[in-house]
Amino acid sequence: MKKVFSVIIIIIIIAFLITTSCKKEQTTDQTQINTASVSPDSITAIAKEAWIYGYPMFYNYKTIYANAVNKDAKEFIGGFNKFKSIAVSATPADTLVVTINNDTPYSMAAINVSDEPVILEVPKIEEDRYYVMQFVDLYTFNFEYVGSRATGNQAGKYLIAGPDWKGETPKGIDKVLKSETNLIFLVGRTQLHSPQDVANLKKIQQQYKLTPLHVYTNQAAPPEKKYNMPLPAWNEADYSSPKFINVLNSLLQYTTEDSSEKALRARFAKIGIQPGVPYDSSKYPPETIAAIEKGIAEGKKELESKIDNLTDSGSLFGTRASLKNNYLNRAIAAAAGLYGNTKEEAVYTGSSTDKDNQPLTGSNKYVLRFSKDQLPQAKYFWSITMYNLPKRFLVPNPISRYSIGNKSKGLKYESNGDLIFYLQAASPGKEKESNWLPTPKTERFMFVMRIYGPQADVINNVWKMPLPEKVK
Repeated sequence: MKKVFSVIIIIIIIAFLITTSCKKEQTTDQTQINTASVSPDSITAIAKEAWIYGYPMFYNYKTIYANAVNKDAKEFIGGFNKFKSIAVSATPADTLVVTINNDTPYSMAAINVSDEPVILEVPKIEEDRYYVMQFVDLYTFNFEYVGSRATGNQAGKYLIAGPDWKGETPKGIDKVLKSETNLIFLVGRTQLHSPQDVANLKKIQQQYKLTPLHVYTNQAAPPEKKYNMPLPAWNEADYSSPKFINVLNSLLQYTTEDSSEKALRARFAKIGIQPGVPYDSSKYPPETIAAIEKGIAEGKKELESKIDNLTDSGSLFGTRASLKNNYLNRAIAAAAGLYGNTKEEAVYTGSSTDKDNQPLTGSNKYVLRFSKDQLPQAKYFWSITMYNLPKRFLVPNPISRYSIGNKSKGLKYESNGDLIFYLQAASPGKEKESNWLPTPKTERFMFVMRIYGPQADVINNVWKMPLPEKVK
């Protein structure tokens, strides 16, 4: 009887495996049928739309991969749900993220809530120190905030949950932060007052904690969620070829399909974009692949054009509701400054051209003049950071100054209250060095102004930043 029962079980298992395999084959076959029935022009249009849609996810995953997946990366911190804090200001050697922030050293973590929620604990922080914990889902929506503006500087505990979690909130939790993706990147920023403040900053950062729910509640670990496709190895070249579809299919497993995207996902499926379904370009006719490659090229061209003409980034970062599913803006945000804050938290502006609309170059000298009434109103502080172009990295310089702002030590104002910054490669002279922001020696550059705790005029674009003036 036991042998008969065992045989029945084996038959059931084999039948299940065969059925599952057939379903996968049917999915792939159906994808190919749909692709064959779509015109090349439509394939190109879909590929362009999908490439733009996936672009911010891909570059968000670059950071997640380096921090939590790739053990050989210098940024690797031992896996998911672990903080990595930096208790110094950024330098030109930091090239993982473009237009990196140099005023509030980072405490970053790649979070995976596929199996269970994670608890964030933050300490009480002195009132004159700004800090923020920015929660970015895989899509790059800023779905929640903890920090000086959003929750205050008191100690707190926050439960970070994925889209499918329906458990009971344990006692002592101040708020549940619900993400629509299971992969999340947490960007913490804590204000550094001066180089002498590093020891105090370290003490604060060491108190930022991430704890799996089962550890927090002293229970057994939950079963591990299984995905059909593994997390991909990150390769820059993949997103310039039809391989981007395979990467996107893997990442989409960690997302939910928002009701507003049902038609969009249905279009994507026509060229093989489906969560968890491996994509093999060799199974598609050359004309289909050519149409997809054309869509990628068109997507790149449009994105590059928008970045080159970017004048206001305030509306590029936020929740799904605030961005209104504008996928091009989401891609522009990722390309121009991944992990930018929602405008209520911080406003970013800047320029790569001067007052005469000419490109800023290190071979020239400039002054950036703020009249007394033109200084931005900020609850916390504001700063200006220098970047080279086209890389958008910090600029090496003899005084190791990469940013300057209203909290900078020794800053000098004019007798009438105006504030003048000197943007040039060589020193403007000892008496002006306190207000000097060094530029590259010859190459093009841009600068970004960050305003933390912006007031209404800044948020609503009533306030306008002046542009640099070329001087002899």
